[in-house]
Amino acid sequence: MVLLMAVSLSFAQMKNVKEAKSIASDVKPNFNQAEKLINEAIKNPETKDLPDTWDVAGFIQKRFIEEERDKKGVLKQPFDTLKAYNSILKMFEYYTKCDDLAQVPNEKGKIKNKYRKANASTILVERPNLINGGIQFFNLDKNKEALQFFATYVESASYPMLAEQNLAKTDTLLAQIAYYATLAADRVGDKDAIIKYAPAALDDKDGGKFAMQLMADAYKAKGDTAAWVKSLEEGILKFPGNDYFFANLVDYYTSSNQASKAMEFADRMLSTDANNKLYLYVKAYLYHNMKEYDKAIEFYKKAIAADPEYAEAYSNVGLVYLMKAQDYADKATTDINDPKYAEAQATVKKFYEEAKPFYEKARALKPDQKDLWLQGLYRVYYNLNMGPEFEEIDKMMK
Repeated sequence: MVLLMAVSLSFAQMKNVKEAKSIASDVKPNFNQAEKLINEAIKNPETKDLPDTWDVAGFIQKRFIEEERDKKGVLKQPFDTLKAYNSILKMFEYYTKCDDLAQVPNEKGKIKNKYRKANASTILVERPNLINGGIQFFNLDKNKEALQFFATYVESASYPMLAEQNLAKTDTLLAQIAYYATLAADRVGDKDAIIKYAPAALDDKDGGKFAMQLMADAYKAKGDTAAWVKSLEEGILKFPGNDYFFANLVDYYTSSNQASKAMEFADRMLSTDANNKLYLYVKAYLYHNMKEYDKAIEFYKKAIAADPEYAEAYSNVGLVYLMKAQDYADKATTDINDPKYAEAQATVKKFYEEAKPFYEKARALKPDQKDLWLQGLYRVYYNLNMGPEFEEIDKMMK
């Protein structure tokens, strides 16, 4: 009796699968009924591991998409765009599950996947609509849903059923959509998803550096210091024009008393490109923080030689000279009757004179970026008794 009941239940579920496909194939399909039947089948132990069940589930979504498009294109009826996009997402899920199950060897050890060719063709045609769906939800600020679409697009590039297409190499939009996935993941605070999709976004022309930055932030937020530091180092090498990676790495090394490691990294970078302005600037900045001022000036000047319009390097040369002036003044005599007083004041003045042209050059290069030169010129002009120049800067400070 128990065996007969089991056979009967199994038969009923198989009947549901066939009936669901039949309903979806009608001229006027009842999709609610078809989905009700197939949803029972994909949960039932007797049918949930059969590739045919998932193939029919995907087919129902495919038919729904076709019917919705006919409404819009042929019948000029209202078209449920979001529901159609969601059906595309479901179709990808179902056909992928079907393919996975169909790849399981039979009792003779053979694989007979009769579904792959047709389903792969359908998925390939609909794949661009994952982008459209993702953008639609992203613009509605439904970022969790947008992430699903963008993520599925990225992941589908490595689907076994699409292996012949070699999408990882031929899809010119892959890096851009991976960046969108990373942005959506950031909006919902999904650090794991950021870490998962950002690597595929690094080659995106516009978003690559931001994806790398978000990935570094995600590692830091998760408390994975080793991965965070590694991502900062990789960011410096891959995006040398982005100061974020350099600044955070230097801050980390200096705040954790690892100046030697920072210097090792700077030397390693310079060994690959001895005239790279950023690498030279990094080394100068490290010497700067170590208060090895002469070495700092040397490497800042090398950075300037590599790029004569490097305003930040000019500014920092000026700053180092001011620091030298301050250090010297702190140690020098303040007694005006001391025979060494005049000599000390002359030395301090010389440091300010040396700082002056570098701050003025920084101002000339970036007049709107006042943080590079305003405070510095205020101190220079004040200490050199340059009345008119000081008055101009003083007004700007107020």
